[in-house]
This record gives sequence, C-alpha cells and structure tokens, in this order.
Amino acid sequence: MTDDTKKPTRRSQAWFGRQDRDGFIYRSWVKNRGIPHDQFDGRPVIGICNTYSELTPCNSHFRALAEQVKIGIWEAGGFPLEFPVMSLGETLLRPTAMLYRNLASMDVEESIRANPLDGVVLLMGCDKTTPALLMGAASVDVPTIGVSGGPMLSGKYRGRELGSGTGVWQMSEDVRAGKMSQEEFFEAESCMHRSHGHCMTMGTASTMASMVEALGVGLPHNAAIPAVDARRNVLARNAGRRIVQMVEEDLVLSKILTRQAFENAIRVNAAIGGSTNAVIHLLAIAGRIGIDLDLKDWDDIGQKLPCLLDLQPSGKFLMEDFYYAGGLPAVIRQLESVIDKTALTANGKTLWENCQDAPNWNEEVIRSFDKPFKEAAGIAILKGNLAPDGAVIKPSAATPALLKHRGRAVVFENSDDLHRRIDDENLDVDETCVLVLKNCGPKGYPGMAEAGNMPLPPKVLRKGITDMVRVSDARMSGTAYGTVVLHVSPEAAAGGPLALVQNGDFIELDVEARKLHLDVSEEELARRRAQWQKPELPPQMQRGWVKLYVDHVQQANQGADLDFLVGKSGPYVPKDNH
Repeated sequence: MTDDTKKPTRRSQAWFGRQDRDGFIYRSWVKNRGIPHDQFDGRPVIGICNTYSELTPCNSHFRALAEQVKIGIWEAGGFPLEFPVMSLGETLLRPTAMLYRNLASMDVEESIRANPLDGVVLLMGCDKTTPALLMGAASVDVPTIGVSGGPMLSGKYRGRELGSGTGVWQMSEDVRAGKMSQEEFFEAESCMHRSHGHCMTMGTASTMASMVEALGVGLPHNAAIPAVDARRNVLARNAGRRIVQMVEEDLVLSKILTRQAFENAIRVNAAIGGSTNAVIHLLAIAGRIGIDLDLKDWDDIGQKLPCLLDLQPSGKFLMEDFYYAGGLPAVIRQLESVIDKTALTANGKTLWENCQDAPNWNEEVIRSFDKPFKEAAGIAILKGNLAPDGAVIKPSAATPALLKHRGRAVVFENSDDLHRRIDDENLDVDETCVLVLKNCGPKGYPGMAEAGNMPLPPKVLRKGITDMVRVSDARMSGTAYGTVVLHVSPEAAAGGPLALVQNGDFIELDVEARKLHLDVSEEELARRRAQWQKPELPPQMQRGWVKLYVDHVQQANQGADLDFLVGKSGPYVPKDNH
C-alpha cells in the first residue's frame, strides 16, 4: 500500500491493491460473494488450506473446524479465503495414501503461491495430509500455522477400551487363530470408531499431529485435544487470530522449521513412542525447507531417549487419556535436560516457554524422565549388507527377546505372494524364521504401502506366538506393533540387496549393534545380482502420476520425496494471467 494507512506491502496487494484493469478483475470477481470494497485495504489475506473430504473419514469434520479458523481471522482483522486441496485418507485410498503424498504437496505449494495469500492455516488430520501440507507450505515459505483435526474418542468394546488400528491388528490375528468369531469381529467395527477424528492410538496421525506441535508449527495442545472436544474449536479459532499476527510479524515458516526444531521433534517422537513413519516424513519436510537431516540424526539424537508415554501401540492408554493427563506440553516439560529451549514456535514464544510450567495430571499415563515407561525407546537405525543405506525399527513396539535374533528367511516376492501363501498350512515356517517381504518400497509397490507388519502364519499363531522378526522395504501403520524392520534401503525394486534374498538364507538382527546382516557371501550375492531382473509395473500404471512418481521418487532414507521437489522456490508472485 502507498496510501496514508502506511500498511506494509503484502503479496495479496499484487492482486487486490492494483488500480488498473487487472486490479478491477481480481477484486470484482471476489466481490460476487458480497465482499465490500474496503476489505481490500491491505489487511492480511489468509488462506485456509482445507483437506476436508467425505472420502477421508479422519477429516470429515473439517468444515466446522474451518469456520472456527475463519472467525478467528476476521476477529484479528484479516481476510480469510478457504481453498481445498487433495485429501489423503489412509482408510480408503488405494493402493496407498503415501503414493499421493508428494502429489498433494504439489497441490498445496502451487495453490498457495498462485493465489493472493499472505499467510496460510493448514487443516490436516489423517496420516499423509500432515506431511503433504507441511511440505507444500515449506516450499513457499509464507507465515504458516498448523491445525490438526484431533483424535477420535476412545473405542469401547465389551467393557474394555479399543484402540483404532492397533485393535484391528490384534483382533484380525485372533480371528485367523480361531480365538475370535467373525460375528464378534463385525461387532467391534462399530465400537472402534465412534466419533469424528483420526486414530486415537499413537499411530502416524497422532504422531504427526505431535510433530506439528513439537516443530513449533502448531499451538500448544494441538496434538491431543479430541476432535469433538470444544477446546479443539477454541484452538482453531486462536490459530486464526494468531496467523494474522504472524503475517504482521513476518514470521515465515523457515524461521520456525530450523535445525533445532527438527532435533526437538526427534526427541519428542522418542518420548511419545511415535510412529516409524515420522522418520520418512520429517526427512521430506526438512528437505523442502533446506535443513540437512538424515537417518543418522535419528540414532544420534533420539534413540537413547526413554519413552515416557504409556499409549497404544507401545502401551495401554489412548489419546483421550493423553490429553486429560496434560498433553504434549507435559511430555516436553519432562525433556528439560535434552530439549533445545531456543526453538521458536508459531505463537511467538519458544517451545520451552510454552511448556516449562505444564502440569502432569496423571503420572501413570505420562511418566517422568527418570522413571520412564520404557528405556532407550527411540527409533533405531540399522545398517549392514542387507540395508546399506539404512532401515528402521521401533524397539518400544517390539518383543525384547527378538531384538537380537538370527533366523532362516521365508521370502515373499511381493504383497500378492504374501497374501497368497501366508495362510498355507504347507508353508515351511516356524516362529524362529524371519519373514521377508520384497517390492513394497517407493518404486516397488508403488508408493511404499503399510505392508511391513506382515500377518503371522496360522500354524505359528496357534502355538500362542504373537510376534516374529519381519523385514521389508515397506512401511507399517503407526498403530501397528511387533519386531518389524522397515524402510530397507535401497529397496528391492531399485536393485537393493533385499532383492537378492532367497528362502533358506539366514538373516541376523542385532538392534543394540545397529546391525541387519544377510549371511550370504559377496560372491554369491554377485552371482544373484547378475541374474536379477527389475520388476515391471502393470500397463495401467505406466502413465500419469504413477509413472512420474516411479521415475523420480527418492529412496526411503531420503524421505521418498520427488527428486525435483527438494528445496523451495519461495513466495514469489507469478505473472498476471492477462
């Protein structure tokens, strides 16, 4: 603006502040909603990036949440404009929502940059919506605040609590073992998901909502307020108010997403027993904002830290209990000796200032740092000749006795092979074996599906065995559990050593030594490599987005972003459209 109000020039004024033909066009078409002329006076224009969709059950309440954000923006003197972006629901979307995370991030990035927006509020819930929106916003780097949709109320089934996702894996194995009837299984469907919101276990959705808060992009308590609790609406309205102030302060996303912020997020992920998927998503977000983050950081910063939160799938409580106990601020307060206290957050205070006085109302749910729920429970990074570029495992969700194990490989070439043979009574397998799944990584599935927590063979389940060592280039749901080695890099479809594993090979897992070793000579591996053939995608996948994805996706240890999306282009104003 150049008039007497002396308001600073904003991106939006390159559209609405014009006094020419194009300014007429930009303002006039927006006025069809009844917007008065003085609304274009230079006040901050705030985009509300909404992932509402009835095809994404976790986000199906976002219309109401967006209205609260909108009210907050109006109250603070801003001009809210809501817009939709691609919504990713892990529950219905095939073959996997992860295939579309990078596509949705492109939608977010281009939508923000191409429109007259000075700041943005990100509404996100289900697993991949959170990293997709953060990745897209990071590539533009305008003032940004995140609002998660919140977890569902706790599931209730026959007098006990039922955790979303985690209960599915438990009960489906009981059905396969003959311990639970199909009718009981069907009954539990209506008992598990009984309100709006995302998974109420510490799955990927709850983990990434916690990462939003730990990174400083969300307001305190963003992680745990239940979706249907009125306080979630208050948080949304306060976020709307705060984003207007952030624009006034020029508090852009890169001032929040610093190296210190990512280190804090790694520490918090360990303390809450967070999902292994946080690894791949934080690597991708860091790559977009220009922060050097790699797998080694996860081991160096977080692995030796204790898990303080007794929450499914690592423990017994659920997200509702977590919020009532004090939420993420209470956890962060326990990390006083290790947290970086200087990291800035969206409300203008440091992370420590937000949490230093946070009360803990239930020490059974949130344990103290010196009396933790589990010792040294952060995500461990494994390497060896089977995973030269790394693999991940979540010790807090594993069976301690299996964290050092040597077993005979039972190999499945892909997910179809797994589903075809895992229930075969003639399958040559026992509980000492290592189940190996190939071709489920970024290029192989494609999209890196949550197939890593392979079901156990019925003949093993009937013995009362509930866990086996499993190794794959896939991911697994954050709600899942078990001694599961994931994200093996390079993946099988890219010609990694995993592609060369055969039935009968012996695999050694030693989590304490960070070792994942295939007991096969280099000479034999060279012979197998010479005979290996790259798997072909089916014809229907050799076009469009899938082809672009497979041709350009990076490996899991790099965050599985597209190679040409790494880095950011910033908030430049594009050319006019006339």
